[in-house]
Amino acid sequence: MRALLVAGAVAALATKAGAEPLPRYSIGAEGGGISGTGSDATSLGFGWVGGAQAALQPIATERRWGYSIKWSVEWGRMYGGDAARITDPLYLLQMDVLGGIRIRPGDNPNRYLTLRAGGTLLRTNQLVPPNMQRAFAGGVATIGFDQYLWGAAVLINVDVRFGVIGDGPATLGLVFGFSKTGS
Repeated sequence: MRALLVAGAVAALATKAGAEPLPRYSIGAEGGGISGTGSDATSLGFGWVGGAQAALQPIATERRWGYSIKWSVEWGRMYGGDAARITDPLYLLQMDVLGGIRIRPGDNPNRYLTLRAGGTLLRTNQLVPPNMQRAFAGGVATIGFDQYLWGAAVLINVDVRFGVIGDGPATLGLVFGFSKTGS
């Protein structure tokens, strides 16, 4: 009887093991291809971007979704566009701030689909038709994939990015990221 009472007391006092949280922060590098799209395809041409990214995306492994805030800054070169009248390539600088959600599609707690939207600032070294401006502000949207590696010490990501939404040159890019994570 004493063993039964001890087992009952231990069971009553035992706490349920909590889920393991994934790292909240990540910081790293990103880069990929970019192209003008729609009517801006001939103005901008195609090229590449590279830069830095940082994110806050707290989530525990038992949750299937969580929020995400991501910042990035990219430098790039665009080739073959009509806007590159003085020098080819057309140089650009783009800064984004995005908020969104991450959704775990299966049982693997290290893999997430991402949906983000936010604001962007774009600056080029030459005037871009049809507005003949060099600085633009507008929206940006991404859909992507996040994968934690090596015990969640590293986060790799792939994003399809569309921006500038609104009054600016439209681009479509495929950007890859590699980040160190931390709590």
